[in-house]
Amino acid sequence: MSPFEIGSHNRAAWNRQARQQCEWSLPVGSDVIAAAQAGQWQIHITPRPLPADWLGDVRGRRVLCLAAAGGQQAPVLAAAGAEVTVFDLSDEQLAQDRFVAERDGLQLTTVQGDMRDLSALADASFDLIVHPISNLYVPDVRPVWRECHRVLAPGGALLASFYNPVVFVGDRDPAWLAQGVVKPRYNLPYSDVADLDAEALDAKRQNGEALVFGHSLTDLIAGQTDAGLAITGFYEDTQPRPRFLLDQYMPTFLATRAIRPA
Repeated sequence: MSPFEIGSHNRAAWNRQARQQCEWSLPVGSDVIAAAQAGQWQIHITPRPLPADWLGDVRGRRVLCLAAAGGQQAPVLAAAGAEVTVFDLSDEQLAQDRFVAERDGLQLTTVQGDMRDLSALADASFDLIVHPISNLYVPDVRPVWRECHRVLAPGGALLASFYNPVVFVGDRDPAWLAQGVVKPRYNLPYSDVADLDAEALDAKRQNGEALVFGHSLTDLIAGQTDAGLAITGFYEDTQPRPRFLLDQYMPTFLATRAIRPA
């Protein structure tokens, strides 16, 4: 599959998930927006809330919610006083943000596009980028980091989260899970397109499931520093509803805070 075909498929897959209102497609309620307008708010890029000192005072700051539509983080940040742009591949996910904005009288901008190509956005145009777990949907994460560096103003921060790539290594046959066995099968970096057999890949495509990619820690971490960013914060988080056996034994979410040096 070409990069265009992968992007087109994943766009349709996320449009479908948004219509079904999956976990990341459930807009926040008006009560959450009212609380944020009163100064009581938090957002998530992993299951637990972001550390307050990673965000600081967002009032008047230019914030890009990157591959982060769904009516959750962006409207809260807008209600807290930020100037928010939401950039996402999925039209239906973006519609969730517009729904909350119209319902609660918020100002935010939505842009449809691929996270690897932010050419619709100007250089140095944001003070903060919020990028929750989503780069597993692109084959190469390094263009994402380069584009984040470009659109961040000097001194601006990128808050990003992603899976520990170890979750992509194991055989996903439920029989191994039932036996409590982690059976390594796939090498990193992982790719649905390259590593699944033809039958399994076709099943994912026919079922409308998004295609995923497990990047190496080198690409996830050093990729940011190679792009010119400086990592200033890091934490791990656990999966509250384990999907893989490893989720029961280790935190499988990773989050980083990186700045574009002034």
